Amino acid sequence: MTGAPPLAGIKVLEFAGLAPGPFAGMLLADAGASILRVDRAIDGQTHTPGQTPPATEDMLTRHKSSVAVNLKEPAGVALVKRLAARADVIIDPFRPGVLEKLGLGPDELLRLNPRLVYGRMTGFRRDGKYKAMAGHDINYLAVSGALSLLGRDGEKPHPPWNILADFAGGGAVLFQGVLLALMARHTTGRGQVVEANMVDGASYLSTFPRMALKTPLGDRGRGRNMLDGGCPWYDTYETKDGGYMSVGALEPQFFKLLIQGLGLGGQGWEENRFDEARWPELKALFEATFKSRTRAEWEAVFDGTDACCTPVLGYPELETEEGREGDMRPSVTLRETPCLGVKKGSAAADAATVGQGAGVEGEGYKGFTLGAGEGGEERLREWAGWTLGRDYEVNKGGLVLKEKSRL
Repeated sequence: MTGAPPLAGIKVLEFAGLAPGPFAGMLLADAGASILRVDRAIDGQTHTPGQTPPATEDMLTRHKSSVAVNLKEPAGVALVKRLAARADVIIDPFRPGVLEKLGLGPDELLRLNPRLVYGRMTGFRRDGKYKAMAGHDINYLAVSGALSLLGRDGEKPHPPWNILADFAGGGAVLFQGVLLALMARHTTGRGQVVEANMVDGASYLSTFPRMALKTPLGDRGRGRNMLDGGCPWYDTYETKDGGYMSVGALEPQFFKLLIQGLGLGGQGWEENRFDEARWPELKALFEATFKSRTRAEWEAVFDGTDACCTPVLGYPELETEEGREGDMRPSVTLRETPCLGVKKGSAAADAATVGQGAGVEGEGYKGFTLGAGEGGEERLREWAGWTLGRDYEVNKGGLVLKEKSRL
């Protein structure tokens, strides 16, 4: 029998943003935390009877609710302060100083709630050369050094979508920091400020390749090393039908199986594969060989073997083809206290593997937006027993604390 998700009972106040901040909040929500997003009030639209809450651009909204708050009014700021006094975690996605100007910075909120974990994230370092500048994933990767590692020999550095800085080095690192601070709170009884930035996060993730630059494993320059496309048996190859196969046959026993599956045995490659002068010849041979059959035909050859040769699968086929490992699951399996499910209809008996609960719209393949103010009034009742009219009211589309509230 499975128990509640690991972060059940943790209340998180997430200020609305895009990409990294909402991703950290989604990771907390998937682990069972109660997430209340604070959106910007829009007069005549948010928290207005008869009006559908306007959708925001954020798609990382599963398991979350929203309130639109009028932060231009002192009573709106007061409402957020009262919520922060009850919360366990704050997520601040803004550039330095934005919440401080509203009186919602860490000094103020930690005075109200010493157990609060105040998580905040920036792109560049708060104390660095670029701290006052705008930027995006590619810029943070660039100044971190990580971007210099990415790309083919003779080509310019190439960014990998916005995976490495925004999400891995940003949102996921902030999530880790929040968890560490919650663990520390068990010992100290106090919360603290958690600061993450995407430059340091991306750089930390690049620890191994950065160290490899000073070894034969990575000292040949971008795109010319064992693990970055320079080596013939660690690369991708196009097939007859325009698909691709990935090859990662690093160990000699795996390389031998690869050569056998490709029908290239008996040509001496097993003994000569480390002769770098012949790498272009071997890569050309691999290219021609893989193009002689379709991807499905190569799958039939290598599936079930240790040749380290697998198809490059696209998300559309993972989403639609039975038998592929395409169902979205929690990032980690907790046997006793599973995270929440993403795929709809997850069987209770498989909760530890696929997550517990009914799943979410889109099942991890299609994002859905959360309207500004959607579900927030119900969440306020859950958190604090608050009701509209008694404890708070609507001012210009945003919630504000009632002047004579009994809170």
